[in-house]
Amino acid sequence: MIPGKTLEHAPTSHPSSGTNDPSAHQDDHDKVPKFIIDEKVSPPPNEVHRWQREHVAHKDDQSKEGYPLNVILDPAMRIMYKSVHEQGLTNVFDRFTEQEKLRCKFCVEGLSCQLCANGPCRISGKVQRGVCGVDAHVMVARNFMYRHVTIGTAANVYHCHQVARALKAAAQHPESGMKIREPEKLRHWASLAGLDTNKDTNALAVDFANWVIADICRPHYEPSQTTEAFAPAKRKELWKKLDLFPGGANAEVAMAQTMCMTNLNADPIYFLLKAVRLGIANEYQGLLLLNILQEILMGTQQPVIKKQNMGLLHKDKVNIITNGHMPHLAHVLVEVASSEEWQKKAREAGAESIQVLGHVCEGQQLMNYDGIHNQPAYAGQEGEWLSEEYLFATGAVDLWTFDYNCTVPTLPLFAKRYGVKMVSVDPVIRMPDTEILDFRPEIMRQQAEKALQMAIDSFKKRKAENREVYIPPYVSDKCMVGFSTESVKAALGGSFKPLIDQIVQGNIRGIATIVGCTTARYGQGGSNIFKITQGLIKNNVLVLSGGCTSSVMEYTGLTDPAAASEAGEGLRKVCQSLGIPPVLSFGACVDIGKMTLTAKEIADELDVDTNQLPLVIGAPEYLEQKAVADACTALALGWMVHVAPVPSITGSDVVVKTLTETTATLGLGKVVVELDAEKTVQIYLDEIEAKRKALGLSSTNIH
Repeated sequence: MIPGKTLEHAPTSHPSSGTNDPSAHQDDHDKVPKFIIDEKVSPPPNEVHRWQREHVAHKDDQSKEGYPLNVILDPAMRIMYKSVHEQGLTNVFDRFTEQEKLRCKFCVEGLSCQLCANGPCRISGKVQRGVCGVDAHVMVARNFMYRHVTIGTAANVYHCHQVARALKAAAQHPESGMKIREPEKLRHWASLAGLDTNKDTNALAVDFANWVIADICRPHYEPSQTTEAFAPAKRKELWKKLDLFPGGANAEVAMAQTMCMTNLNADPIYFLLKAVRLGIANEYQGLLLLNILQEILMGTQQPVIKKQNMGLLHKDKVNIITNGHMPHLAHVLVEVASSEEWQKKAREAGAESIQVLGHVCEGQQLMNYDGIHNQPAYAGQEGEWLSEEYLFATGAVDLWTFDYNCTVPTLPLFAKRYGVKMVSVDPVIRMPDTEILDFRPEIMRQQAEKALQMAIDSFKKRKAENREVYIPPYVSDKCMVGFSTESVKAALGGSFKPLIDQIVQGNIRGIATIVGCTTARYGQGGSNIFKITQGLIKNNVLVLSGGCTSSVMEYTGLTDPAAASEAGEGLRKVCQSLGIPPVLSFGACVDIGKMTLTAKEIADELDVDTNQLPLVIGAPEYLEQKAVADACTALALGWMVHVAPVPSITGSDVVVKTLTETTATLGLGKVVVELDAEKTVQIYLDEIEAKRKALGLSSTNIH
């Protein structure tokens, strides 16, 4: 085992170090210290998986002592953290350590408010109301709605709106580089929407895109047509009964934010139920539809073996990394870069070739879409969001395109230091001293060509200045990806009945979706995800992953079909017979929409409501607002949702009881909070066994 090491924080020497504006920093790339690479902090490539399994087995190795090396499981990130830290550069793990010294319990518990000029207000045992008179329960519930659910829902709906625009561009502007790769899928979903499918493909694509956009922009008092068309029938009855059936998503977000104004709503339960209502809009006007639209444009997933991690970078190639969650420009970029014309331009610039890699959820999507990942310029997926600064610090990245979220604010500093060209490709995100190619799907090919030229120019500059490069030699080369509702069903012979039969027989006890982000917290850093997943598959629970969790599954070997040997006897036999791993990567965090579709079809096959399935949802290292909105989606569909770290709701026993108990009595789901991995696994197993028992399925001793 390779122990963690306590590292002294290197001093920050420059007086402007507190700003992320590169123009305020004088440290040009030619003044960058030599790479400080200590291979001892990371195991050799052929021992990585063995080391990871030994590492997480020691609870005492996950404490504050030795942080962060004792929680970083990604071998490439371990090496690059050492280099960045010793150079005295700001980075995510060191910033977490610094912030831990400043945190107060008021914000942690949701008991602080800055909405009006009488504040900020904080509530405690001695001071039980804010200046306006708000109590702890309203303050916590309002913060939950305002700071998390409205923003997360708005983000997913925004994504859906943008990809609907891209579908229209594909139909109306063939020169744009956008393509309709799945016309039959378009016809299927347009038919469910009640549209005239006798039209030609392009006309139907415009109609479907307009239908989606119109529903997003519908007033809040008019029922959502997308929810009516695609949600489970039994759920729709319940939502209408509880006044949870949404109208247009944009209007729902606007109404929810209006409710959060000072001296307005003072009913905490009303806030929480409205959050569930937003969760429904989040799914049917956000997650589900953006998945469908992107598959129409980029191809439906098929199981395939792909590669992941920093070792895919190449010193003598033009390295382009696309980052974010909306792979619209990225997929055109891959296609254009794959042409002989642009590969020749790269060679003329002195490079072996151009390669395009994805990062965070955008990378997971590119790796899954079969219309993209088989093109010559596509090279694989880089990693999770925690690795961004360390990825830049390799010195090998020539171009970084970024869209909405998960581009950390310090990257312009790293870009200046390591010579990376950064390009924003969506108007919701701006960084200092970066280029702009705002989302315009009608001219996407032109934008892709501009980006490729920027990348080649950046490579030429890197070579001319003979800049030093260090690429950690780690690649996960046996990642089976490409799972979706359709591909899982196809692997089972065209029906979910074989999977249901395995569940009925008990070979598969149930299904857990392990989704969302990774965090920099002690005991997490990817290790919490890994430990929980290990415990589940050992107990014959099939795991679906989405988000940065998928990267963790990939660099720990759990998406390798050989990982079936680590599963319990029943799940192992199923996986080996199908040639699949015990963790099925559905891709990105936004691909939760496909997971809910899979659950709906299984429930329909069983003729039960979604809340009756032996299914649990886990976000064991959730990070940001979209994850909370997604949790509200799961609550709406009736599932138990585990979250860690503890969300900022503990300041109100009313809010805690509502989300952990009361919602379940209404036929909705419930929230569970637990930090310990072993206890978490048992909570999941108990919930699955309770659902099995209610369905009359066999039980087992899992304690």
